[in-house]
Amino acid sequence: MTVRLGDIAPDFTAPTTQGEIKFHDWLGDSWGVLFSHPKDFTPVCTTELGYVAKIKPEFDKRNVKVIGLSVDSVESHEKWEADIGETQGTPVNFPMIGDPDRKVADLYDMIHPNANDTLTVRSVFVIGPDKKVKLTITYPASTGRNFDEILRVIDSLQLTAKYKVATPVNWKDGNDVIIGSAVTNEEAEKLFPQGWTTVKPYLRVLPQPK
Repeated sequence: MTVRLGDIAPDFTAPTTQGEIKFHDWLGDSWGVLFSHPKDFTPVCTTELGYVAKIKPEFDKRNVKVIGLSVDSVESHEKWEADIGETQGTPVNFPMIGDPDRKVADLYDMIHPNANDTLTVRSVFVIGPDKKVKLTITYPASTGRNFDEILRVIDSLQLTAKYKVATPVNWKDGNDVIIGSAVTNEEAEKLFPQGWTTVKPYLRVLPQPK
C-alpha cells in the first residue's frame, strides 16, 4: 500500500512500549509524527531516538505526538531503550510500536524490497488533526534523519493551514512568508490589511502572520 499526501493515514491497533493503542484514537486532536527504524540495537537509530527524546518538548509545544516503529517486538524495544538512555543521555519518553509481523510497516509501505526485503526504511509521516498525511520523507537505512528540519516543516504546515500563505526556501519560524498563489489581490487586502511587497505579480511577500 502506498500512502500519499492528502490520504487518510491508515488506522491500526498495535502494542507499544506504553501499552496497546488504536492509532487514530491515540492521536486525538493532535498532530502526529510516525517514524520507522530498520531494526533495534542499531547505531544510527540509537542516536535518532535519543535526539527525539531530548527535543520532545518542542513537539509538545506544537501539539505534536511522536511515535516510533521497528519490526522488532515491544520486549526488544524495552531492552534497547535502556541502551538509548545510557548512551544518549535521555530516556525514551514516547511510545515505540512493536511490529514483528510487519502489519503496520506494510500498511505504510515502509519496507522497500529493492533496498532490503525484511527491514523498514527510515520513513517519516506527519499527520494532521484531520488524520490526513501532510508530509512523507524516506531516508535510506544508512542516513540519520534531521529532526530539526522535521520541526521546521511542522511549523510551516501549521502556519499554512491557518493562513493562506506559503513559506519560501529555507524559511524558519518568524521569517517573511508568501501570499498563496490562489489568493487574489482583492482577497489579500482583506486577509492582510497590513499590506505586502510585490516583487512580481506572482511573488507577494509579507511578514509572517501571528
